[in-house]
Amino acid sequence: MNRTDLRRVDFHLLIVFETMMHERSVTRAAEKLFLGQPAISAALSRLRTLFDDPLFIRTGRHMEPTARAEDIFKHLAPALDSISAALSTTSDFDPATSDAVFRIGLSDDVEFALLPALLRQLRREAPNVVLVVRRTNYLLMPELLNAGDISVGVSYVSDLPANAKCKPLRRSWPQVLRADDAPAPMTLEEYCSRPHALVSFAGDLDGYVDNSLEALGYRRRVVLAVPQFNGLGTLLADTDIIATVPDYVIEGLTASGRLHANALPFSGPSFDLSMAWRGAQDNDPAERWLRTRIEEFIGDPQSLKPIN
Repeated sequence: MNRTDLRRVDFHLLIVFETMMHERSVTRAAEKLFLGQPAISAALSRLRTLFDDPLFIRTGRHMEPTARAEDIFKHLAPALDSISAALSTTSDFDPATSDAVFRIGLSDDVEFALLPALLRQLRREAPNVVLVVRRTNYLLMPELLNAGDISVGVSYVSDLPANAKCKPLRRSWPQVLRADDAPAPMTLEEYCSRPHALVSFAGDLDGYVDNSLEALGYRRRVVLAVPQFNGLGTLLADTDIIATVPDYVIEGLTASGRLHANALPFSGPSFDLSMAWRGAQDNDPAERWLRTRIEEFIGDPQSLKPIN
């Protein structure tokens, strides 16, 4: 097919095809595109004629792509990203008048500790925009970006989609959160003998600290696992339970004066908090503005400087 032949291609069909590749379901694709299921089915019929292939085969409750569909998607996804980026560069963005809807992904610690300042700034600059926050982490981030459910996310990241971009925002060192205000620094032995609380999205009873303790020949005892930071301060108050938390959540958790923070009694691991975004929206003026504000109000460039 040459470029002149593109005139007979309905690009709406390609969006339906891309969405079906992500969702593997006519129902979910219809919900994602705000269309009825008959419209998706009709688009699939036209796509099958266009590509002379079944494209999707029903397997139980899912629509599995054929080998031909997988090959088409491999070439089509970056092409659609390039088209989206090209169109984005031609549009202006005025935050004061915009009513854009931004869909972002934040890990729970970021939402709890760093979102409030960002939100206040967005309200000052762009009072009519809508912010939709999705809960994410290093496991969920790749799929949320790949599916277009978010345009940008902030979390610890690992394996991102090939077309995603990423920038470290700050480096975090964990601290100990405790309800008692003991005058002496906590020893490693006391740290391990005390009961621990853990914030775990998946309900795990161990975390990044445990690997460091194991290397030193120590273990801790987790007696409480909760899915978010929001209630941690209330839960720890008036108990002997301690928690190991990122340094940037300390202010929010100790604001009531009922909890105190100390340095870890051993050399704990540090992690980079990063911002990742879809490559297709790298040049979108509205997304660039949002990423700038995220970097300004969530990032800490001083923490990224090497320690001499």
